Amino acid sequence: MPDKHLSSQFDSELTSVSSQVMELGGLVESQIRQAIYALSQFSVEVANEVTAREARVNAMEIEIDRDLSSIISRRQPTARDLRLLIAISKTTANLERVGDEAEKIARMVRSIIDSGAPRSLPSLELRVAADLASGLLNKALDAFARLDVSAAVAILKEDDLIDKEFDGFVRKLITYMMEDPRMISPSLDLLFLAKAIERIGDHAKNIAEFIIYVVKGEDIRHTSIEKIESLVK
Repeated sequence: MPDKHLSSQFDSELTSVSSQVMELGGLVESQIRQAIYALSQFSVEVANEVTAREARVNAMEIEIDRDLSSIISRRQPTARDLRLLIAISKTTANLERVGDEAEKIARMVRSIIDSGAPRSLPSLELRVAADLASGLLNKALDAFARLDVSAAVAILKEDDLIDKEFDGFVRKLITYMMEDPRMISPSLDLLFLAKAIERIGDHAKNIAEFIIYVVKGEDIRHTSIEKIESLVK
């Protein structure tokens, strides 16, 4: 009976910390949406809201890490439970970095506005890429909540779409700068902004990899998609 009681307490603690991670995920998703809205509307006010939320993201990361340390020290979990706690910790770190990228986008938006650059800057492709990255992060969080390895593999494949969008945008931006050298400075801001969006996709991909680590017990970083598909079958 005592063992069952301890197990129930452990499950309750896992549920609580998992809920915190989902809350953090929702917060950084909101940051991404706001940052891209700030770009599309040339809004300094919305960009500032993104920056203001960064403090809350950082505080939540520290809070989750503290709770995880407490669980590990008191429960001394083994096998899959330990892998899950490690994955939660790594997921939290990746979400905090997504928040950093959203804040970076907001800073770039302010820089573009301050430069007096025209609204005709080629930002439509960026919004498409940002939607892909935000959607991928949402899918990764949903898959993590369900520990769905099939969804995780699909996310790993989908990340390639964001990379292709980024490569295409860079080529277009280079052409844009060559045609009008006055736009070099704001175009470089857009380039850094595009890189931040690509990194959001990378963090979603990392979360998908953690799912496979928890369920299969295998570290599949730097592994080909063919080998990963073979592992999860």
